[in-house]
Amino acid sequence: MLDIVIEARKAALAPGMDVRRILPFRLRRMVGPFIFMDHAGPVNLQPPLTHDMDVLPHPHIGLSTVSYLFGGQVTHRDSLGVEQVIRPGEVNWMTAGSGIAHSERFEDPATLAGGELEMIQTWVALPEKDEEAAPSFENYKPEQLPIFTETGVWMRLIAGDAYGLRNDVKTHSPLFYLHVVLQKGARFGLPKEHSERGIYVAKGSIEIAHSTYTVGQMLVFTKGADPVILAKEPTTLMLLGGEALGERFIWWNFVSSRKDRIEQAKADWKEGRILLPPTDNLEYVPLPADRSKPAGGPSPQALS
Repeated sequence: MLDIVIEARKAALAPGMDVRRILPFRLRRMVGPFIFMDHAGPVNLQPPLTHDMDVLPHPHIGLSTVSYLFGGQVTHRDSLGVEQVIRPGEVNWMTAGSGIAHSERFEDPATLAGGELEMIQTWVALPEKDEEAAPSFENYKPEQLPIFTETGVWMRLIAGDAYGLRNDVKTHSPLFYLHVVLQKGARFGLPKEHSERGIYVAKGSIEIAHSTYTVGQMLVFTKGADPVILAKEPTTLMLLGGEALGERFIWWNFVSSRKDRIEQAKADWKEGRILLPPTDNLEYVPLPADRSKPAGGPSPQALS
């Protein structure tokens, strides 16, 4: 039934801000089109340390970034000129395509000092035909995202389709992504529409087939498995997956089906051919000189 259980690797994004890195993992680099997943926070920081958390302008190619907050707020700025304050329950979907740069700044110290900031960041790889698509950014409000409830279960569809739910979040390949909250004792099942499916335990704990799984674990299931998920306590899950896209290469913040395209992206960023956000262009993350890691984040475990 279970293909693999991934244990999140812990690191610090900044003083006082813990990050759990779930994907990529050396034995399971992707779940459907999802190639990267971080769980940041909750955060409890006092000024002036809050500025240290800002993720300076940095580039992406060949993917869509998805930001989803449980609490707090983040200010997004990108090279298209978009400036968007991201708040809990919204879906913020940035498609890098041929290349984009963006920053994420934490400009409300009150939410950091109050321990409110907590967010999930994922990257969705693009199909080969869309890897060079024009960059774009969309913010979707909570009222645009369908919610389903039944006894002991609440869930919001972030993107894709599952359990008969759909929304207007623009995706490029078949996938699903859900925020699920279970009360103690609630029973729940996986969506059956997709071949690759994973559960990330963000809060609480669950039991499946007499085994218990807790915060920081991702469970990836074999195709066709139909497990019964039992909440051992009040629990928050992120469900994600979809159809496999094929092999992808990942280096720093670049994703591509072609190694030579990543080399081109390195040169483009080094030579300034990927524009900085027009309202946040005084500083940026330089191209790493050796071993790469996503901008502003911890190095993942070795992928090979």
